[in-house]
Amino acid sequence: MVSKATVIVTAVGGIVAQGIIKSLKLCNVKKDHSIEYRIVATDVNAQAPGLYRCDIGILVPGFSSPDYIESIIKICKEQNVQAIFVGSDEELLPIASAKEKIEKETGAVVLINPLSVISTGIDKWKTFEFLKRNNLPCAESSLPENKEKFIKEYSFPLVVKPREGQGSLHFYIVNNKDEMEQAISAIQKIKWRPIIQEYLRGENVEFTSGVTVDKTGKSIMSSISMRKTLKQGQTYKAFIEDFGDIRKSAEETALKFGCRGSINIQAKLVENKPKIFEINPRFSATCPIRAVAGINEPDIIFRNFVLGEQIKIDTYQKLVCMRYWNEVYISHSTYEKTDRSKRVENSDSVIPNYF
Repeated sequence: MVSKATVIVTAVGGIVAQGIIKSLKLCNVKKDHSIEYRIVATDVNAQAPGLYRCDIGILVPGFSSPDYIESIIKICKEQNVQAIFVGSDEELLPIASAKEKIEKETGAVVLINPLSVISTGIDKWKTFEFLKRNNLPCAESSLPENKEKFIKEYSFPLVVKPREGQGSLHFYIVNNKDEMEQAISAIQKIKWRPIIQEYLRGENVEFTSGVTVDKTGKSIMSSISMRKTLKQGQTYKAFIEDFGDIRKSAEETALKFGCRGSINIQAKLVENKPKIFEINPRFSATCPIRAVAGINEPDIIFRNFVLGEQIKIDTYQKLVCMRYWNEVYISHSTYEKTDRSKRVENSDSVIPNYF
């Protein structure tokens, strides 16, 4: 018998949220799956395509608005929501901080890592300090005030990037002191904080690993690794194989990190050993790729956190994924109505089958 579950996915204009939606919809089209997900999509902008590809789309205030959390609580009550998936980095801290309030007032489960895990994971310097403290292999890093010593020890080229950024935005490979100063200045100009990292050789051997940890924080439910090719900071092509050493390193890191839920660990293979350079304490934009391979992370987390199922998945398919652009179309009247009324149901959106 198929049971129905209503969930919220936030920030559906972005690639992370859209990956969560794809994964949940994959469950809905599987004949033998026990849960059918009804998806409530939220975003601040009527131009977010996910609003028109879910069961209902609702516009909400921005995450920095004092009304944001109350709007999520209102939707949970109105739609009888059982769980909330957070679809953007910017919303992680606000929602994690309000997790207890949301769950107490609505009964919906917020599927998010503990606040301490998020606070560390979204700051690349705090992540580095954690990895070093726990003797986990990682890219050596420095703050700008210690740059002279770091240059002497590791020499150019070096990497300069924001502590709080994601993707490739303001990511620089610098070859001398002038380039380093320019990179640091560019990051500081947008009110972010720079971090300097060693440049890991073997730039074509980069891995992303997804790990799910059960709600007790003690047991690995799944892990999956892929070798990836990047384009504009996102996975463009992915080679999904076993990668046993990479997965083992990611699993160990996830448990030590205190993860409860989904976590994404980025590493490069240096002299046949994984070196971690970034941790994302959330669902990954590549989760639909993993779902097709047999590790559906949003579904795994829902079934464990909400339904209390004990889950352990050890195998997945070996695949090659090649990503491409696609388009969602809606009528102009639907867009205008959504922008005006702040919600959309029974959307007329179309994805033509032309590729």
